[in-house]
Formats: sequence, structure tokens, C-alpha cells
Amino acid sequence: MKNRLLFLGPPGAGKGTQAERLASTQGLLHLSTGDLLRAEVAVGSALGQEAEAVMARGELVSDALVLAIVRQRLEGQSAGDGWLLDGFPRNLAQAEALASLLAELGQPIELVVLLELDDAVLIQRLLSRGRADDNEAVIRHRLEVYREQTAPLIRYYRERDLLQPVEAEGSVEQIGERITALLG
Repeated sequence: MKNRLLFLGPPGAGKGTQAERLASTQGLLHLSTGDLLRAEVAVGSALGQEAEAVMARGELVSDALVLAIVRQRLEGQSAGDGWLLDGFPRNLAQAEALASLLAELGQPIELVVLLELDDAVLIQRLLSRGRADDNEAVIRHRLEVYREQTAPLIRYYRERDLLQPVEAEGSVEQIGERITALLG
């Protein structure tokens, strides 16, 4: 049973929804980097205060800070405990730093789930969310940025025989069943 997972996929593919669903049904610790950062800020931890200052300046939180937060959450896990990473790593440097951290903790990634969806469907999904900043031009740009950053990650995990693509079209349940089938 694979229980140390990483979710990749474009905006709108349903990573968050599927990650929450799988984490709750399989008893996995869900590590969404956005949620982790917000939680650290909310409790006012030293890492949270550092992250809050960076975000208040409108900057991206550094890889080192995100890794420190991930480390803090995983250090309490025993090797048999499962977890699911969602939203990190976003680039090759982060993937390599994460691999080093996980090797040090004795908790390597066992499976990388790549949610795949046709651009036309992604754009429709994102437009239907009705967010003020979501128009087709902005969404297409976000997809371009995602592809530029994520293509090397996809290669990286494919070369390590960890990557499993999953068709992200259909109901939440159908997609969830496809993912669960990969866990073995």
C-alpha cells in the first residue's frame, strides 16, 4: 500500500478536492503548502511570523521556509504513517531539496499522482468558479506558467518511476476511484 504521495496537476484539475478526499478516506496527513503556511501564521509560530512578513511584502515564501514547515510536520510522523503533499514542490530545485529532506527523514515519496485534464475543460472549470481574477487570458497564462514550471518535475518523477497520470475528467468519485486504484 503506497501511503506517501505527491499530487501534481494544473490549476482546476481538482488536486485540492482529491487530496482532501483521499487523505480523509486513507487516514493520511494532508500537507497542502498553502494551508500549512496559513496555519503557521495563525498560530504565530516563528516560521509563521517569518512567512507572514514575506507575504505582507507581496513576495513568495522561500523554498527554505516551506521546507522547514514541511520538515516540522513530517518529523512527528513515524515511517509507517502516510502523508500527501499538495502544492509543493513547484519546480525542480524544490523537488531535489524535498527528496533530500525525505531521504533524511526515511520517508521517500512512493507515488506521484499527475492529474491530467484537457485545457478546454480546465478553462471552463476555472471560469465557472466565478473568481474576480479568473478570465480566460489570466487562466491561459496560469496554465502556461504551470507547464513551464511543472514539465521538468514531470520528467524528474517519471525518470524515478514514481509518476502515474490520472485522467481528471468525470465526477469527483470517478476520479477518486482512479487514484485509489493506484495505491495498491
